[in-house]
Amino acid sequence: MSITPLMPVYPRCDVRPVRGEGCYLIGERGERYLDFASGIAVNLLGHGHPRLVKAIADQAATLMHTSNLYGMPLGEKFAQRLVDTTFADTVFFTNSGAEAVECAIKTARRYHYANGQAHRHKIISFDNAFHGRTLGTISATSQPKMRDGFEPLLPGFTVVPFNDLEAATAAVDDNSAGFLVETVQGEGGVTPATQAFLSGLRKLCDDHGLLLILDEVQCGYARTGTFFAHEQYGLTPDIMAVAKGIGAGFPLGACLATEEAAKGMVFGTHGSTYGGNPLAMAVGMTVLDEVLGEGFLDHVKSIGARLRSALEQLIPNHDMFEDVRGLGLMLGVKMKSDYDARAFVAHLRDNHGLLTVSAGQNVVRILPPLVIEESHVAECVERLSAGARSFAEAAA
Repeated sequence: MSITPLMPVYPRCDVRPVRGEGCYLIGERGERYLDFASGIAVNLLGHGHPRLVKAIADQAATLMHTSNLYGMPLGEKFAQRLVDTTFADTVFFTNSGAEAVECAIKTARRYHYANGQAHRHKIISFDNAFHGRTLGTISATSQPKMRDGFEPLLPGFTVVPFNDLEAATAAVDDNSAGFLVETVQGEGGVTPATQAFLSGLRKLCDDHGLLLILDEVQCGYARTGTFFAHEQYGLTPDIMAVAKGIGAGFPLGACLATEEAAKGMVFGTHGSTYGGNPLAMAVGMTVLDEVLGEGFLDHVKSIGARLRSALEQLIPNHDMFEDVRGLGLMLGVKMKSDYDARAFVAHLRDNHGLLTVSAGQNVVRILPPLVIEESHVAECVERLSAGARSFAEAAA
């Protein structure tokens, strides 16, 4: 048999982690890596956080799973806390970001159906977006690497250039349901939406009866220095998809919506076997306690500014770097066209023990745990600088 037991859909590298300690991963040979990838913006509390470990152990010993046929005391409590701290009036819990986006799309279409306008089904999304790998979410992207071989995809999606309000405006027609947009594009190159663009989308929605759906799966949950990234733009969505950091490593996601936007989501319109299970809810509340705890968001802002400044100071000393972009601790270092970000990420990993993630537009993503300290910033910059020198020498 030539196929591997694990379906070979990932280009796995030689890092084989067996343990995590705070901001470090330890491989099966004992090698230590400074983890500034965080499972791609997931492990916001690092590895082995004592409160999170205790919450999982305690809840696992009490009750892990029942069914959504029954009442959900922990789910109701967690949902209420999210409602109390966000724009939303209601929450649907999922197991992943792709599921959260799927729920958001269904919620938007069902809203117009409930209003007697079922023809308003078209979702307008944007170039270089990544919303997941389900059939619905790849229909919302224009990236061939996501779409090839899976046609025919779902109808009812139009993709236009990101940060181009004129193109977004031109895409609106009588069949439009709303916009689906990442507040900060992650996979697409760590590119924040501009203020004019996101505010313009909000106004288009208000003027045309559309719904603004934000995908904050990667940029949400304190990653950018505010609880959610859209808070920095002075606006709110109608629907929002959340995952990654919300579970800090445990499979958990959520679709948040206003009462108006969720008016069509009645009995039988959606569901999930595992969504909102007691174990996930105990994890979610523990993570929320940490994120909304005194000083946490301020720390993300301050240490994020410190890391960004340190990265920017590398640019004059290393010809391969072009700029630093992003918000908070969702940062990207764009490399000049003569150098390949994927190759550099592999070089940092294999030769300097630093874990980062490549992204579109030849960008190296820097996504550390949100609990990093000054010492971790210094260590990251030291390893990144040494890696840049040796990478440039090898390329010369």
